[in-house]
Amino acid sequence: MFIIDEKDREYRFGDSGPKYLMKGPRSNFAVVQFQAGQDFKAHYHNIMEENFYILEGKIDIEVDGTTHTLTQGQMIHIEPKEVHYVINRYDKTVKMISTLAPFQESDKIEVD
Repeated sequence: MFIIDEKDREYRFGDSGPKYLMKGPRSNFAVVQFQAGQDFKAHYHNIMEENFYILEGKIDIEVDGTTHTLTQGQMIHIEPKEVHYVINRYDKTVKMISTLAPFQESDKIEVD
C-alpha cells in the first residue's frame, strides 16, 4: 500500500505532458495536461493498452487516422498496436487521467 500526492510530482514538460503517480509494477497511472495548441507525438504500444479519462476541457485523440473529440467525463480505450496522437486544438487547458497496462518498462513506438 502507498499514497502519493499529485502536488509532489511534476509534468514531464513543465506545464504539460504526463505526471506519473505510479509506474509499475503492473500498470502506469498518470495525470496528463495539455495547454492550448500542445500535442504528443503519434505512437503505439506493442503490449500495453491505454485509457484516457477526461477530467477537464476538450481534446482530440486520433486513433488509426480517425479523430475522436472527447470532453469532460468521457473515456477512450486504446488497444495495443493502435496508433494514437493527442492534440489540444482548443483554447483551454485539458486535464485527463491516463492508465497503461500491463506495465512494460519500454513499450512506446513513435511514428512519423
